[in-house]
Amino acid sequence: MISKSQISFIKSLHQKKIRKEQGLFIVEGLKSIQEFINSDYVVDSVYYTENLMPKLGNLSRNIKSVEITESELSRISALSTPQAILAIVQIPKQSDLNLKKLAGLFLIALDGIQDPGNLGTIIRTADWFGLNTILCSMDTAEAYNPKVVQASMGSLSRVNIIYTTLGDFLDQTNLPVYGALLNGKSIYETNFGQEGIILLGNEGKGISNELQSRIKYPVTIPRYGKAESLNVAISASIFCSELRRKS
Repeated sequence: MISKSQISFIKSLHQKKIRKEQGLFIVEGLKSIQEFINSDYVVDSVYYTENLMPKLGNLSRNIKSVEITESELSRISALSTPQAILAIVQIPKQSDLNLKKLAGLFLIALDGIQDPGNLGTIIRTADWFGLNTILCSMDTAEAYNPKVVQASMGSLSRVNIIYTTLGDFLDQTNLPVYGALLNGKSIYETNFGQEGIILLGNEGKGISNELQSRIKYPVTIPRYGKAESLNVAISASIFCSELRRKS
């Protein structure tokens, strides 16, 4: 049973402002919720429909679980087709940037990525290739947007997302910066070494002029066909694959 006030509260978490005020966000789908339960995130409560009950055995008994109707779920879900279960999860405190701990690692830096689906896919890609830190400019889409969470398919529970002023960070780090630019060296001829930052820019404008000056190695993905551009999430996948293949 769920009250009208609870429904209103959960629906309010669809809004960035409320998520920030309450320190909570929504996760939907059994697999993704299990990923968060098995991580360092704190799952406050779970709302599920009757047909999912046989699959709930693996959920922690310490989490408040409430059975609701499909109609109620559709009212609180951020999805056009709800997945029979929804969880409310606490937003963790953002990790501090420790430059020494980043030595010897590859990480992704995102400059003004606007599409939540792209951000979620990049998070999932980073998780697949073992890059567990993503730095985001302050104007990049919010990681706890329901569309980002959904596209990440649980990978958000393992990838550390840090919002920062990228220019200041790039000035302080000794890690080499590989920037995705149209006039760069072919990615297939680039030696990525053993550490570095993959810098990807906004879907329409690319990497800002301010950050281009911080790029040590401009890199491009060669075009062999006639497509005008490449989706930034696909570009991230190609970069991650190449650096892992060569490192």
